[in-house]
Amino acid sequence: MELLTPDEMGRADAFTIAAGVPGEVLMERAGLAVARAAAGMASVGSRVLVLCGPGNNGGDGFVAARHLAGAGYGVRLALLGERERLRGDAATMAGRWSGPVEAAPEAPLEDVDLIVDALFGAGLARDLDGAARALVERVNASGLPVLAVDLPSGIDGATGAVRGAAITARRSVTFFRPKPGHLLLPGRLHTGPLTVADIGIRPEALDVLRPRAFENVPEFWAGHFPVPRPQGHKYSRGHLVAVSGPARATGATRLAARAALRAGAGLVTVACPEAAMVIHATNLSAVMVRPVEDAAGLAHLLTDRRLSTVVIGPGVGVGQGARDRLLACADRRLVLDADLITSFKGDVDTLATIIKASPAAVATPHDGEFARLFARCPEVLEAPSRLERARAGAARLGATLLLKGPDTVVASPDGRAAIAANAPPWLATAGAGDVLSGIVGGLLAQGMPPLEAAAAGVWLHGEAAREAGPGLVADDLIEALRPVYRRLFLDLGLSI
Repeated sequence: MELLTPDEMGRADAFTIAAGVPGEVLMERAGLAVARAAAGMASVGSRVLVLCGPGNNGGDGFVAARHLAGAGYGVRLALLGERERLRGDAATMAGRWSGPVEAAPEAPLEDVDLIVDALFGAGLARDLDGAARALVERVNASGLPVLAVDLPSGIDGATGAVRGAAITARRSVTFFRPKPGHLLLPGRLHTGPLTVADIGIRPEALDVLRPRAFENVPEFWAGHFPVPRPQGHKYSRGHLVAVSGPARATGATRLAARAALRAGAGLVTVACPEAAMVIHATNLSAVMVRPVEDAAGLAHLLTDRRLSTVVIGPGVGVGQGARDRLLACADRRLVLDADLITSFKGDVDTLATIIKASPAAVATPHDGEFARLFARCPEVLEAPSRLERARAGAARLGATLLLKGPDTVVASPDGRAAIAANAPPWLATAGAGDVLSGIVGGLLAQGMPPLEAAAAGVWLHGEAAREAGPGLVADDLIEALRPVYRRLFLDLGLSI
């Protein structure tokens, strides 16, 4: 589940080589893994064009070409650059290739069944231009299937950004661990399904590197996931309050409240103005409704210390009233979303000061809310990637930050972060974010730490969308959580 930047991967390679595994052995294994992946994409006898670059990625390509040719494929190899300028292990592997070497910029793409992209991978240090860019654009225009080695050429391994132009691969194969660029957009769109090959990198390298980025999968947070116990009861699973705004905007709060209950919170109460009580009460069954007109009323409700967790933002309204309500509940476990975040537009320092009283706070902005909140923080908004923006935002806010999107990033102030890749495109629908806030709140209410609660909530949200399928509306996500929980509990080895 760890994600390694290109620099970290280089250090893992160096660690393994220093431990006694020659670099050419690692390259041989990498090239063999590429050849096996290519064999899974084209039958024996198919025509394969291997495009090699001037560095170690090209060395992997020379190895793959040799193995494919030996297995009966019709292999052509084309090199970007001069063979005499190859160095180190790449030069060694080029010396073991007995076939002809074409010039990659002029290599014809006709009569080719599969292209292996071994041009640049993670070693790319600048935008593609000139002959390299023209070659990438020609490959993409051909429509031929491409297997990318390590990363599609032109994708930044740390950020997922396109460096000038980038190969659009049908599949990719990388080594030891994925990189952030495999999961962050647009890199993920260029990568296709990813195979992670074991080439003998020493796992002890992770103890030295201590990675801070992870793929958001259950292994990341399962050790903290709240599991109902036979001796438990609803009061031991937390009591959550969802703060509602006026009667004209109640749906978002109800979605959050119902999602929190479905996520496992023992009790959930909607705190709303008197005028909204009938609307909430007639649309909620297991969720309680209490009249709360303003911040003073919310403070009075929260004199009951059993009400441990508050979701505030969905449907609460924008303005001073929302800010005042946050002050009234700032010492509880908090999920901050939607209107509440917008109410602190350009004023992240005040928000950070208020929530210092919280034992666990999670903010869940989408890109627009994030931009509004950090409008006066160029060091956050101009960070080089979505991952780094989330990290910088979390550090500035002093709370876990869940930056929503197709490549949702959850980041902690200490720099740990998880990138999600399981959300289907049909999850982008009105109210889905309110459901996510409720799920995260329900997990917080049960005592889950904020980073893990946010990451688990994102994963559950994406899986519920997959379960519900195309055409879902936000309400469907709540019902779809039941089979998702069932599968998760089985995967965790729990009896149900």
